[in-house]
Amino acid sequence: MKKVKLIFSLILLISANSLSAQGNYGIVLPTTANKNEINKNCQNCRSTFKLKVKEVQFSIKRDKQNLFFHTNDKKWFNQLFKNSNDGIAIDVVSKTIYDCTLEDVDSEQIRGTLLRPVYASRLKSGLKPFGKNMFRVLVGRIPDNLKNEDLEYNMLFLGNKSLCRYQVIFDLQAYKWDLLDMGMYLDSLSLTNEKLIKEDDDKFEIKYKTLRFKIPFEKNKSQYSPEDIKPLYDSLRLTNFNIKTININAYSSVEGSLERNIELQEERANSIAEAIQTYQKPTIKTSITSSENWVEFLNDIEGTDYMNLKSLSKSEIKLKLVGAFSKEMETYLKHHRKAVITLELERKDIYKNKSENELIGLFNQSISSGALDKASQIQNSIFDKLKNREVSPDILTKMEIPNQLKYLNFLNSNSSIKYQLDEKQIIIVRNELEALKKLDPKNPKIRYNLAALKFRIWRYDFEPVNDAKFKTEVYNLKNYGIDQTLIDRMMINYHIIKSEKYMRKRDYANKDKSVNYINKFYKKITLSDFDYFSLAQFLAYYANIEKAAELLTVKAKRIDVDEDLLFYYLNLTLVNKELTQTDDYRAIMLNAYNLNSKRYCKLFNAIEKGGVTFQLLENDYLRKGYCESCN
Repeated sequence: MKKVKLIFSLILLISANSLSAQGNYGIVLPTTANKNEINKNCQNCRSTFKLKVKEVQFSIKRDKQNLFFHTNDKKWFNQLFKNSNDGIAIDVVSKTIYDCTLEDVDSEQIRGTLLRPVYASRLKSGLKPFGKNMFRVLVGRIPDNLKNEDLEYNMLFLGNKSLCRYQVIFDLQAYKWDLLDMGMYLDSLSLTNEKLIKEDDDKFEIKYKTLRFKIPFEKNKSQYSPEDIKPLYDSLRLTNFNIKTININAYSSVEGSLERNIELQEERANSIAEAIQTYQKPTIKTSITSSENWVEFLNDIEGTDYMNLKSLSKSEIKLKLVGAFSKEMETYLKHHRKAVITLELERKDIYKNKSENELIGLFNQSISSGALDKASQIQNSIFDKLKNREVSPDILTKMEIPNQLKYLNFLNSNSSIKYQLDEKQIIIVRNELEALKKLDPKNPKIRYNLAALKFRIWRYDFEPVNDAKFKTEVYNLKNYGIDQTLIDRMMINYHIIKSEKYMRKRDYANKDKSVNYINKFYKKITLSDFDYFSLAQFLAYYANIEKAAELLTVKAKRIDVDEDLLFYYLNLTLVNKELTQTDDYRAIMLNAYNLNSKRYCKLFNAIEKGGVTFQLLENDYLRKGYCESCN
């Protein structure tokens, strides 16, 4: 998926003395004495922000040493700077003020260097179109002494030369979302994103070629033999599969030396990987990460006599977890030594080493002789080779399948895989499936596949689609035996597309109705990690950040959380000062650091260097964790 950047704003109301440390260019500062004057001068500014719809975006962007104010709504811009003394000033902030060698950060003063304000006349005359659906105007220039530093640019919105609003921008890194995965019916439902699973603490389930499970570690044991692994391996029911890759996240309990804990986990993980490898000949590609299990430690002592430990630093906790106290805590610690293992599977294929010509010959012979089970196996082998790009898509044209009801499943599968391999074939595949529907009008696979394709056709305006009739068509799939959960997924996709189309028409009221439908009904269906990711980004794009964070909170507290999901959750929530000071959030941040320390520390970079904002370090709690882990 391609990355896109979404800009949202964090409002910080500043005190009466915030600008007193330097020249303020005649800006009237709020005090207790001039409260009524400020309220009067700021009436238009505050009203314009209060009435701003969520879809209106604005930011400050740098072009060499010039700073430009960007917005996607000229009408809102003109209303904001309605009067001659309405304007904007830029506070240029350097990351050096958050250096970890400084004991405290003074948050009472203006954070950086204040530039001269720009007022309505210059703003309106200088506003020019810039790119697609955007406008920009020059609002300042970076001082020469700051041009080589890591910088960010805060905005002071002025009404009649009075400070009405001080605003920090933070950059939410996102990915272009997609619809919830509907897949296509081949032999069975084949989802596009075949890499995600659903599981709980004590069960596992094979789904989409991936399997995830946990292995508890015995204290001080580092070697695992094939005999240790055999009961587990047998329980995985891998009769029809080989393991393609194995990823092991090994966790130690938190007591003891970090270096020894990591060393022990790597020994355990390598031993497990070697033991699993003995059960198959194809070589398994292995990756291993090791860390201390702070997440479950902090979660498990919540509400116990030991919860006072949560207020201590990691090093302080380690100092206490020795001797008798360590033995006392073993009732918790023993559950934290484990490996989270993710296996990527591939179906065993007796035709794997056959050439393209051999496969075509065997398939066509099986069809003509009526050996349809064998033909199905060969077709699946061909599909696997197509997905791995081992053969050309032209192989599909060489498969001789009679256009008869008896062979409908073969014909449907060939058409469906054609679309999965190349979405540009969508209209051709749709027409092929429409022809197949005439052979069997009540066939559930054909009807489901046609509906799945129509969502794409409608979303991208390839052809006109009557949305009311299409909605009825989706609901009617139940009459053909399609499971209600699949229909529920489709209806969420229906409202994703409706909200996008309402957005383009600036019909925000109806757009919100579709978003509300999604918020209400997504809990009825099972979501893969891919679905969680897509849905959270959809909600965040429409400025429902709290809903997006709520969607991901439970996942973020698990040590087996998908890395992208966890970091997306952090991007959504790091600016919430109240939330970041909770014990739960500390566990989540440690989870992120353990998963990918480099990526975690990058969150605190300047926006221009891929961070959310280094001004997160204004939060003493986040700064303490950053300086401990990232400095």
